[in-house]
Amino acid sequence: MIIFKYLFWILYRIWFYILVAIPIVLLLPVLLISILKESWYPFFFKIARVWAYFILIGMGFRVKIDLDQKPERNASYMYIANHTSMADIMLMLVASKNPFVFVGKKELAKIPLFGFFYKRTCILVDRSSEKSRKAVFLRAQRRLKQGLSICIFPEGGVPDESVILDDFKDGAFRLAINHQIPIVPFVFLDNKKRFSYTFFSGSPGLMRVKGHKFINTEGLKIENTKDLNQKARSVILETLQNRTK
Repeated sequence: MIIFKYLFWILYRIWFYILVAIPIVLLLPVLLISILKESWYPFFFKIARVWAYFILIGMGFRVKIDLDQKPERNASYMYIANHTSMADIMLMLVASKNPFVFVGKKELAKIPLFGFFYKRTCILVDRSSEKSRKAVFLRAQRRLKQGLSICIFPEGGVPDESVILDDFKDGAFRLAINHQIPIVPFVFLDNKKRFSYTFFSGSPGLMRVKGHKFINTEGLKIENTKDLNQKARSVILETLQNRTK
C-alpha cells in the first residue's frame, strides 16, 4: 500500500507541473502580446486568473473563499498571506479580482516557461542585496500609481512545516504606510496539507481562504511599521490556530 501512496505522490507532483505548462503553451501568443506594455497588465492578470483556476481544478482542489470585506474596484491595496505551498500563487490569483502584482523571490524566474512571464510581470527581489530591496520600493511605487495593488508573502520564504507562521518581514508594511493603502490579510488554511513543499505529500480536497477586514494605514508613519507588522501577523496567526481540522 505504501508503494502506491508514493507512486501517487510522484505522479501528482508531475501532474502539477504539466498543468502549469499547458495553459502557457496554448495561450503563448496572447500572453506574449499581453506583456508588451505595462499598461496592458490588467489583461494579463485576467489570463493569469484563468491559468490559476485551471491548475487548482486540475489538481482536484475545491476552493472556498470567505471575505469579511470586499475590495473596491480601482482601489489599491497591499495583499498579504501566509506562505506554505507552491499553490499559494494560484490561490491568491483566484482570491482577488482586483489586479495586483506579486513581489517575489528572484529564484522563481529560473523555472522554465513560467519563469519567463514571472520575471516580466512581477517585482523580483534578491533578499541578500540591499540594492535589490530598495529597487522593489521604486517599482512598487510605479505600479501603485498605475492603480494596481501589490501582493507580498511577508514571511519572506517558506517556513519549516512545523512552524505555523514565521516572523514577518517589514517590507510590505513600510510600503503600505508610505502609500497609505489598506492591508488585506488573507489566510490560506489548507495549503500546507493539500500541497506543501514536501515532495511526498499532498492530496485533492478543500482549500479554504479567509479574507479579513482591511487594516487601515491612514495617518501611520514609518515608526509604526513594527506595530503594523505585529497587528497583521496576529490576525493571520489567530485564524490559523483556531482553524477547524
